[in-house]
Amino acid sequence: MTNFQVDLRGVVDLLSHHLYGSPRVYVRELLQNAVDAITARRATDSGAPALVRIEPAELTGDGTLRVHDTGIGLTEAQVHELLATIGRSGKRDELGFARHEFLGQFGIGLLSCFLVADEIRVRTRHGNEPTVLWTGYADGRYEVAVAGPADERAEQGTSVTLVPRRDGAQWLTGPTVVELARLYGSLLPVTVRVGSEVVSAGPPPWLATAADSPGDRRERLIGYAQATLGFTPFDVIDLSVPAAGLTGAAFVLPMPVNPAAKLGHRVYLKRMLLGEGTEGLLPEWAFFARCVVDATELRPTASREALYEDGLLDEVREALGDQLRGWLVRLATNDRDRLAAFLDVHHLGVKALALHDDEMLRLVDQWWPMETNVGRMTLAEFRERHGTVRYCATIDEFRQLAAVAAAQDLAIVNGGYTYDSEIIERLPSLDREILVDRLDPSDLTTRFDTLDPDTELALRPFLKVTQRALDRLGCEAVVRSFEPAALPALYLVDRSAAFQQQLRATRERVDDVWAGVLAAFEQAEADARPQLVFNHRNPLVRRLIALTGSGLTELAVEAIYGQALLLGHHPLRPADAALLNRSFLGLLNHAVIGEAEREGGSA
Repeated sequence: MTNFQVDLRGVVDLLSHHLYGSPRVYVRELLQNAVDAITARRATDSGAPALVRIEPAELTGDGTLRVHDTGIGLTEAQVHELLATIGRSGKRDELGFARHEFLGQFGIGLLSCFLVADEIRVRTRHGNEPTVLWTGYADGRYEVAVAGPADERAEQGTSVTLVPRRDGAQWLTGPTVVELARLYGSLLPVTVRVGSEVVSAGPPPWLATAADSPGDRRERLIGYAQATLGFTPFDVIDLSVPAAGLTGAAFVLPMPVNPAAKLGHRVYLKRMLLGEGTEGLLPEWAFFARCVVDATELRPTASREALYEDGLLDEVREALGDQLRGWLVRLATNDRDRLAAFLDVHHLGVKALALHDDEMLRLVDQWWPMETNVGRMTLAEFRERHGTVRYCATIDEFRQLAAVAAAQDLAIVNGGYTYDSEIIERLPSLDREILVDRLDPSDLTTRFDTLDPDTELALRPFLKVTQRALDRLGCEAVVRSFEPAALPALYLVDRSAAFQQQLRATRERVDDVWAGVLAAFEQAEADARPQLVFNHRNPLVRRLIALTGSGLTELAVEAIYGQALLLGHHPLRPADAALLNRSFLGLLNHAVIGEAEREGGSA
């Protein structure tokens, strides 16, 4: 009896708690060992059988699981070298098990079986040499012996028997083994059979066959996505990166997804499944596609459950991004209706790409309709009709200004939706002739008609009373003429004034030290205040100007101020809500008193 040249208990703890995510990987490791052994044998004997046969606990009858392969097998010396020096890659290389076409490492892969087994038995025969028996135990012991007549293998190859741990028997049962063998081994280039059921399905479905007629391959891939991924794709995109030996397909999702969500991809390495939710294969912007690929050159992590980040993976990610981008450009050129349907579902992904990709920026510019105050249209259409692309940076700002700007014949784009402002700002990178301008609310007043000097002079008493009322609200009174005439007043907050409002609100919430610091900024912008612009064309404003009582005028001004906030979709502070109530009650009192006086006079 001889001990391993490793601390086996420590290795098993490392495998189960730190390296592998689940005991289920033991099936993958056994399949990898079997496929490597078959690959090694067929390198010198191309006609050798390629079969992996698994007998779950129900078939063995003693609770064990057995895996048989028709591979190259091991000699007694190789058994000692490979299984007594687990993890020593030098010996593995000398014995020819480190060639490029192999999937895993025989020793480490076998150790993973201790996640579900207390004892592992290996019966192996190389060529015409005697059958060798190797038995390993979870306590770190192993033994090697030449098989007696009763244990001889009739054919070349290897059989592995797992004796389950007390808490691992469920992993060796038929339904579980069938599920795992199909999951990991469905695309393997060998026949994999669990009992009488063949779980390997042949070559990847994205590879064309001689029998394919036009459309057959696409239909096959759509059926594969439905059965394996659970959805009918919007479209299927061929993927190929020769430098990584990568082939596969990207399935465009038929439903919108959260751009922040990280969709995993189904990745095979040399036709063995690496993972169903592998991340990092596509650029972050390509969240609208889910891929299924097979690669020969990409490196797995130590657990073989994720991709190793290196230069080749970076190249693959960039190449696959280019292929998805090319598909979008082809849609824009050849199938505009389908492009519109795609954008309706996945515009966020395309807009995210447009932030740093000129081709996608052109696509968004030409094909994605944006909200404007003169109807939905693309940015290209907007420029053709209105020249400069003026935009509001927030949805609230657009709602506040859209109708009034339209009345002044000023077209603006709503840049408040995700990525829209950034995309608009990037337009000059396509053409320096494109003019872009963010609309400041105060810019609207330059479009309003000023009053003649005599009218302005007559308005001074009104403005004096009005300004006294608005000073308490931190607002400036202005009178202009503008459309629509039905609008009494417009509350405008330019960016500088908005900053001051936020600054004052912040000062009220912080301690004295920070309040003093913020006060310096407030003093530097003391003149920046919102404006309440009264519309001289409005009949209500004309009547307000004609009032003689300052008390009634102030109440009416406060009411119009509150109305302007509501009509402009501005947020109401508690003080604003209180002012609205107070002005309404005050006006109501005046109306009641006036009614009483009229009734008294008539009496």
